[in-house]
Amino acid sequence: MTAPARIDGSHGEGGGQILRTAISLSAITGKPVEVTSIRAKRSNPGLRPQHMTGIKVIADLFHANVENLQVGAEWVRFAPSDKFEGGSVKVDVGTAGSIPMVLMAVVPAVSLSNHSLEIEITGGTDVRASPTMDYLRYVVVDAFRSIGMKFSSDVLKRGYYPKGGGMVKTIIKPCKEPGTMEMLVARDVAPRITSVCGQLPRHVAERQTSSAMIALEKKGIRCSNYSASIETSVSPGSSILVYSASDFGPHVGGDSIGELGKRAEAVGVEAAERFLESALAQVPVDPFLADMLVLPLALARGRSKYRVARVTEHLRTNLQVASQMVGCKYDIEQQGSTHVVTIN
Repeated sequence: MTAPARIDGSHGEGGGQILRTAISLSAITGKPVEVTSIRAKRSNPGLRPQHMTGIKVIADLFHANVENLQVGAEWVRFAPSDKFEGGSVKVDVGTAGSIPMVLMAVVPAVSLSNHSLEIEITGGTDVRASPTMDYLRYVVVDAFRSIGMKFSSDVLKRGYYPKGGGMVKTIIKPCKEPGTMEMLVARDVAPRITSVCGQLPRHVAERQTSSAMIALEKKGIRCSNYSASIETSVSPGSSILVYSASDFGPHVGGDSIGELGKRAEAVGVEAAERFLESALAQVPVDPFLADMLVLPLALARGRSKYRVARVTEHLRTNLQVASQMVGCKYDIEQQGSTHVVTIN
């Protein structure tokens, strides 16, 4: 048996992303991997329940042999087999564990192994330290589709902190080989706003929307396509996404979630500011998507280039993990106030 690739889980931003990327790439390439010092620098180090769920789903689908898969584990060994168990699965992350985070591990692993899957996940749809479900549905879906990776997600029920209980049904399509991407210039696509709340009065979602619109207008950006809706949820909560997306880019979004003691207006402004960072810099890829694109583009044949307003530690870390696992070459070049990421 091949010796596993060893990945230092405390490197760079040292979070769960290292784990998701390493495990997904292991499943796609069939190479075993060992991740050590998992989240070592974090206040609650080791594996968290949502990381465990993501790994367990992939392990079950790929008949992988996994060692030390437990909450708080500082290392994990993962060795996939060449058998894949597709069809449809149901998964519960437990309470408000992030559904988007689990999907960001499962979608590339399944699709880029050229398999299809229908997966229903219960947990948190819009929670802290995670992209919102709407960010996945409206920004990531379009960006991935542009390189040949197709998936779609329906939110059946919202899940907010602390009880979670959200439900998302996702259909993942096979992708034999991802395409390359060249995204250096932002096309002018008018922004949209989608604002949602559950177990709260409708005016919460509406105030999020109007404050986001005002923040955009102050910077000379008009938005005429917006919605504010109430959806079912177990715990009260809210979220908002400001985004510009199309089949040919840009792929830019800014999201934010409501929290106890945080005014709806502040939630709307925060999402608008995250969107504006990329919109005002006229770049076609936002800082959060920049690191999600690393995994598929590391497996594409040829060179990909995309421009971002800011380089995150997540992006640098993900590039390093991908290059360690699959040998891709990468470069980040500053051009004026923006940065161009190249993946070969």
